[in-house]
Amino acid sequence: MANGLLGELQQLAGGLTVGQVVLFILAAGFVLLVVDYTRVLLLRRKMPPGPFPLPIIGNIHLLPERKPWIYFEQLAKEYNSPVITFWMGRRPNVWLNDAQSASDLFDKRATTFSSRPRMVVFGELAFGQSSLVSMYYGDRFRVHRKLTHMGIGLQQVRGYQQLQSDENKVVLYDLLTDSENYVAHLERYAASVVSIIGFGRRISTVTDPIITEVIFLMQRAAEHNVPGNSFPMIMESFPILAKFPRWMAPWMKNMGKPRAKNFFYALAEEAAHSDEGKDNYAKKLFELAPKYNLSEMELSTLSGSLFGAGSDTSSSTLITFLLACCAFPGVLPKAWEELDRVVGSHRSPNFEDEPNLPYVKAFAKEVLRWRSVAIIGGQPHAPIQDEVYKGWLIPKNTWTQGNVWAIHRNEENFPDPDRFQPERFLKDSPHHNPFPNERGYMTFGWGRRVCAGQALAEQGTFISVARLLWAFNIRKALDELGNEIPVDIFDYTDGLNIRPNPFKCRITPRNAEIKATIEREGKEALDNLSIYNGETKFRISTYHLENQ
Repeated sequence: MANGLLGELQQLAGGLTVGQVVLFILAAGFVLLVVDYTRVLLLRRKMPPGPFPLPIIGNIHLLPERKPWIYFEQLAKEYNSPVITFWMGRRPNVWLNDAQSASDLFDKRATTFSSRPRMVVFGELAFGQSSLVSMYYGDRFRVHRKLTHMGIGLQQVRGYQQLQSDENKVVLYDLLTDSENYVAHLERYAASVVSIIGFGRRISTVTDPIITEVIFLMQRAAEHNVPGNSFPMIMESFPILAKFPRWMAPWMKNMGKPRAKNFFYALAEEAAHSDEGKDNYAKKLFELAPKYNLSEMELSTLSGSLFGAGSDTSSSTLITFLLACCAFPGVLPKAWEELDRVVGSHRSPNFEDEPNLPYVKAFAKEVLRWRSVAIIGGQPHAPIQDEVYKGWLIPKNTWTQGNVWAIHRNEENFPDPDRFQPERFLKDSPHHNPFPNERGYMTFGWGRRVCAGQALAEQGTFISVARLLWAFNIRKALDELGNEIPVDIFDYTDGLNIRPNPFKCRITPRNAEIKATIEREGKEALDNLSIYNGETKFRISTYHLENQ
């Protein structure tokens, strides 16, 4: 076959020998390579500083296997520039490593920086333009954003305070008797809240399949969705690798429409057509599907995105809270004093207490700042036209990402950034520093691409932090000799959404009166939530990847 092809090329080349044809092909390839590399070098001169790119591979060989956000933070310091360019193959990737540049581009220029670049792994090979996460900015994006706000927008989440409060009281009740399994209880709580909102059904046990399967799936997706030089993310730098047929490309194994598509559609359809009369987000989506011409895939991603916006991320935030309490016990007494003065022992804190709990509110904000879950701000932004920032060119469709790790560790905004210090968020404190936005952190992204679940997450973080501080003394665990077991504040997972790796801690009620209150309120909460009890017949493990 090869000889036949060379023969045809030889005829087309007017009787050249096979060797001459081969040399011609090599020469043509070399010329194309030189032309393309010249384009890269000329473009590099106009863009923000960064490592010198090699032909074809760019800077991929420099990329570390783990936690690349730390490397990009170091590059920003090395080049003395918060904005840097890193070449992923022939594609430039711009990283914003301080709050000001992220605010200037993503917030103040949201009109042009609210789209997405071409995304292969989590776009074309997954949900494509049917998912808000990977969708280009435009009319369809606005429809999906409107529908998402209908479920978990700022006005709607206030109506979820009661169920959020009740589920939180159940967590305290569970931790009284089973504090060692705190991760499972926090995951159950976070997943149950979004399950009630989305599907009208609570998650009552830590073994419910939505926890054991869906959160695992989300964590696995987060692990793969990190800029890297290995599969599958290497396909973002070399999209041609995604064109190979699966039978001859082992890296394409298990790539295709995720099983979550059918699973979340089945859950939504089940909830929408339930005869129990419970109001839920899925029911609203199915009612509006004809008006907005929603496909099955869109119904799946809209309902399933609730778990991405509010389950794994929320539970990870609370695990970080526990780690901070163990690592910095000195911050607890001030919170206890405020809670005892404002709330007392005979009831737990509620949402109405928030204005009177400034230190506890600052504590919750510092949790969101100290170790933000979405460590690189979620998916990349891309300008819809060429943009110039401080004299640098950022070409149209360039991958542009905010490095939240570097932003929240910037010494100008947060001196001694690894120290957990709630006073940073008290405006009358000497530890408070100006920040480009009112919240004082960039945990949930920017502009029109800000996390849709931000209001729900912030609301849940406050009440959870307030209740856990009120209820328990959270300390380092003890070994067999009674010595405290150290915790490592840098021991986190490597995925796009980070959380502490497993650690042990002691969670004990602060006094007998508080313990009695936890028990009483926990039982009342279970009774209130019983209207949402039920079980789905669907399991994500029953759906297989659609590889055909």
